[in-house]
Amino acid sequence: MFPLCSFLQSVCQFVKALSIPVVSVTKRMYRASAVILSGAVVVAVMTFTSAGFSAGGRNALAFAETIPETEEPEEEKETEGIALFTEAKLQLQLTDSESLKNGQLLVGNTLAKGVQKREKVRQERRAATEKTIEEIRRIAEERARAAAEEAARKAEEEARRASAVVSYTDGDYQVLQRIVEAEAGICDMKGRILVANVIINRVKSREFPNNITDVVYQKSQFSPVYDGRLNTCRVTDKTVEAVNRALAGEDYSQGALYFMNRRRSRSSNVRWFDGKLTYLFQHDNHEFFR
Repeated sequence: MFPLCSFLQSVCQFVKALSIPVVSVTKRMYRASAVILSGAVVVAVMTFTSAGFSAGGRNALAFAETIPETEEPEEEKETEGIALFTEAKLQLQLTDSESLKNGQLLVGNTLAKGVQKREKVRQERRAATEKTIEEIRRIAEERARAAAEEAARKAEEEARRASAVVSYTDGDYQVLQRIVEAEAGICDMKGRILVANVIINRVKSREFPNNITDVVYQKSQFSPVYDGRLNTCRVTDKTVEAVNRALAGEDYSQGALYFMNRRRSRSSNVRWFDGKLTYLFQHDNHEFFR
């Protein structure tokens, strides 16, 4: 491009130099100069045009050589884009399908857990109901057994009272047990029965009150009454048995109305027993009189 510009500038300067002395240049010379100038321009244009074409050919060849071998036509690019879009869509569909599948599995697991929880609650309620029923049945059985035992005890008590050698109330029965325990709690069965026999003999006698409680609490008769042992002693089963046997008629007393423990009695009482009463016999530490 630059050689062409330099050439044209040279031609213009030449023409200017020729046009300055207007007077000395003839028409023929002017015409010859124009022809020369035109020819030079044509030659220059052809020269630079061929050079441009050759350069363009070289440039086209070089451009063709620099095009990457992997570049593809527009149709192939479009086809590849469609394929990529289709593949992405398929992957999205697969992802959606996988998510749907996972969601279904999650829902299924949740439902299964809910069913298992309800079944567990149902089983716990059933077990609690069965336990409650069993507890109610046990309580009912215990109450029925207690009621049967109480009925049997009452029947036995009624039968014992009916066959007793003296009539007595529940209070009389408790007082008789306590006086036997307080007076003969360290004695054997016969010694306890003998004390009960003396109380019963007094109830039968006209010389004493006609019930067990009044006989026991009669003034100055039994030391456990005034020293308090009557209300503090604990009645044992052995004493209860002795009382029941005495009330039923088991009697070893020979009609005794008094008994005394000589070693534990006051001397005045001992003298009264020896002087006023008839000695019958002795069992363990007790001496019996009438």
